[in-house]
Amino acid sequence: MQKHVRRLFIAISLMLLAGCQYFQFPGVYKIDIQQGNIVTQEMIDQLKPGMSKRQVRYVMGNPLIEDTFNPNRWDYYYSLIPAKGKPSKERISIYFKGDELTHFSGDFVPTAAATAAADSDA
Repeated sequence: MQKHVRRLFIAISLMLLAGCQYFQFPGVYKIDIQQGNIVTQEMIDQLKPGMSKRQVRYVMGNPLIEDTFNPNRWDYYYSLIPAKGKPSKERISIYFKGDELTHFSGDFVPTAAATAAADSDA
């Protein structure tokens, strides 16, 4: 009987120990986890149709996903899982025709100031 009680105690102890992350005990240090490419609104505002792939790479950095089967599309993803708070995800896809930027889509849009400056240059 005492053998069964000892095994039960060990099993319950292991289950409680495994659940430590779920219960979020105070004093436990957690870090922010960032993955992917950091993309800012300033970077998006610098993108203009007709830019070469080299210019886009200079502004945005290397894409996280450069598909072998579709070389005219670059994907940038960013996710942040903070120690406290809600996780966030951002993505942007940039499309080319040949070596020139045609358009982009995703969670970012150019600001009104950037589009007004582009219109005044034209």
